[in-house]
Amino acid sequence: MKRETAAEMSREAAEEKAAGMASEMDQEAAAGTASEMKREAAAGTSSEMDLEAAAGTSSEMDLEEATRMSSEMDLEAVAETNSGTAIKRESDIEAGAGTMAIREDERIDDLERNGYRIIQKKKGFCFGMDAVLLSGFARAFKGEHVLDIGTGTGIIPILMEAKTEGETFTGLEVQAEIADMARRSVDLNGLGKKIKIITGDIRGAGSLFLSASFDVITSNPPYMDHDHGLENPDRVKAISRHEILCTLEDVVREAGWMVRPGGRFYLVHRPHRLIQIVNVLSKYRLEPKRMKFVHPYVDREANMVLIEAVRGGKPMLKLEKPVIVFKEPGVYTDEMKDIYGY
Repeated sequence: MKRETAAEMSREAAEEKAAGMASEMDQEAAAGTASEMKREAAAGTSSEMDLEAAAGTSSEMDLEEATRMSSEMDLEAVAETNSGTAIKRESDIEAGAGTMAIREDERIDDLERNGYRIIQKKKGFCFGMDAVLLSGFARAFKGEHVLDIGTGTGIIPILMEAKTEGETFTGLEVQAEIADMARRSVDLNGLGKKIKIITGDIRGAGSLFLSASFDVITSNPPYMDHDHGLENPDRVKAISRHEILCTLEDVVREAGWMVRPGGRFYLVHRPHRLIQIVNVLSKYRLEPKRMKFVHPYVDREANMVLIEAVRGGKPMLKLEKPVIVFKEPGVYTDEMKDIYGY
């Protein structure tokens, strides 16, 4: 039998597709759920690790990468679930009455909420599943003012503006370049009247804002202390994931200062630091009231924990039903679909 070259096979596949003949195409790839070509078209980027590893199953992969879900791959999975429509990239985008140009190393991602989009680095640190989960766990009621400590790309204020009735949202970010990108995302969505991004050090947040000036504070802080995890060589990623510029206690201390009595502090973190988290919260009079664990699969151990604490609250903790992320590799549970918004 004549052995075809890769190029001839590619041309033949293209001709068969044009003629509507997909008999040799794998059914799963035709549905857009696993094909590498499908992923590339939908996400515009190649995944650095397979999806199962991202769910926390690979023992050789750094645990932090598994939990954060490597945003580029996470968004790729979102794109597949939406039949390849979730991620859109543009070089010039409409923002209000004018046009906003994005930088060469940036992309535009569709958040699938209220038509909102976000600017992110093509190869730098991007938001992950933990930020999305926190935005779904946190509550902000009508008239309440919200602060997100360590806002990064601004993903939590933007999603909470879409999901809650909070009146205003403020994001605090220490890295000037990332804060600028977050501001442009806010402007892109026409949310400048409701969301403000401030550049500043988390450790000095109390000097930037008045005491008890927020009803709600959220934070997706660096997870890894100096005793755990390999530090990422990329400086931006390292600051976002490791306690380099701030510690857990820095975040909790400043949150305790800025949230009003009876106000709520929401945190996403790692289960292996839970005892430390509870102790630090108690130290600054933030009483844990709700807790929810996040499991990649129903039969896997938790790799994230979501916590609500109330300033000056009385001891009484409600352990809520856990979140299960995937039914099977690449297929979100119904709850996750609701949280993501598609």
